[in-house]
Amino acid sequence: MEHDAMPAPHAKAPTDPRELDCLYKEADRIYYGFARRCGLSTCAYWMMYDIERGEGSIALRSLTDSWAFSKQTINSAIKSLEAKGLIELAFEEGSRKNKVASFTDEGRAFAARYIVPAQQAERRAFCALPPEDRIALLALAREYTQALAAEFERTEFAAGE
Repeated sequence: MEHDAMPAPHAKAPTDPRELDCLYKEADRIYYGFARRCGLSTCAYWMMYDIERGEGSIALRSLTDSWAFSKQTINSAIKSLEAKGLIELAFEEGSRKNKVASFTDEGRAFAARYIVPAQQAERRAFCALPPEDRIALLALAREYTQALAAEFERTEFAAGE
């Protein structure tokens, strides 16, 4: 994607979020392409990512709570990772219902080869921004996401009337 120069401070503020939508889609495309090169679906990639962040083990309920994927999509991704021998499932200690996904030895090797370098690349890209820009980016993204959620909630109620 081509990057335009930053607009002049006196430039008219945009009112159409289309460019922001395109940037989000471009980021999704980057992750999708990387996941495919690793031999994973996007959802399976993110599950491996979270398991790595959890130091090799994570409760399945944490995965379903932290992603916008449907439970069915997550379950399908987990089953595919299990079938590839990258993870194993076990019940949480003291539970007969809640399960934990953990890396197998093959999963640890896979994560070391693909997931950890991707996380490091992500960190390098983020830290390439000056500290004040990182702070501003997160604050603005959080504020926009909250405003978007509020607007969609209002829209849902208006549509239901």
